[in-house]
Amino acid sequence: MKKLSARRRHPLAAVVVLLLALACTGGVYAVFAPAGKAQAEETAQSLTIEEGKKLYAVGCASCHGTGGQGTSDGPSLVGVGAASVDFQVSTGRMPAATSQGAQVPKKKNIYSQAEIDQLAAYIASLGAGPAVPTEEQYGSEGADIGKGGELFRNNCAQCHNFTGKGGALTKGKYAPSLEGVDPKHIYEAMLTGPQNMPSFPDTTLSEQNKKDIIAYLHAVNSDETVNPGGLELGGLGPVSEGLFAWIFGLGALIAVAVWVAARTAKAKKS
Repeated sequence: MKKLSARRRHPLAAVVVLLLALACTGGVYAVFAPAGKAQAEETAQSLTIEEGKKLYAVGCASCHGTGGQGTSDGPSLVGVGAASVDFQVSTGRMPAATSQGAQVPKKKNIYSQAEIDQLAAYIASLGAGPAVPTEEQYGSEGADIGKGGELFRNNCAQCHNFTGKGGALTKGKYAPSLEGVDPKHIYEAMLTGPQNMPSFPDTTLSEQNKKDIIAYLHAVNSDETVNPGGLELGGLGPVSEGLFAWIFGLGALIAVAVWVAARTAKAKKS
């Protein structure tokens, strides 16, 4: 009994008891804390979706239907994903005006970023679709500008022209200029294919390909861009270059021909 009592009074006994208590506390936390954290995140996401549903009912349901199923005035939003919502609403294309032209133009958006996130969360809950890209996906780090230029010319220049200045399409439609557009919105547009634009999922253009294209557009449209060819002529490629050559080149040839003819006639008279 005395030996047991002596062990209890051992100087290390308190340390051992403290370590056991800490181990038990840590074990209990490890069991219950992750579940609590996951539950908190799930609750926060549910609240975000609920707020998004309220915003949708006020600003979107009249055209896209009460459950996003679409109507004669607007397409279904089931499965379009959060990326499509972020692009359309952030650029002011949605909500669309009641009367508009051949396509919905970009304009000032009427929602805060928090409200856009809520709308995107609600639409994403209706069906799986592309998620909003992260800065790591559309940032310039690790991008190949040369490869991006090649990809852009092969896949995008037919509509947006060689440096993304935009251009006219058929029936009053147009490809907008990409100068000064947020890199995230360019990535989202490639991912979702808004309006007349085809979509470029990762199976067609990989994440790296999209990053390269965005880096190329920034390189040719930034304030520091230097045009090695001199006048950029709008950056529209052969159209403006050919027009310049036709007007000024042919005009110069005509002027020379008139001058030669005038001198020849004058020489004959003398």
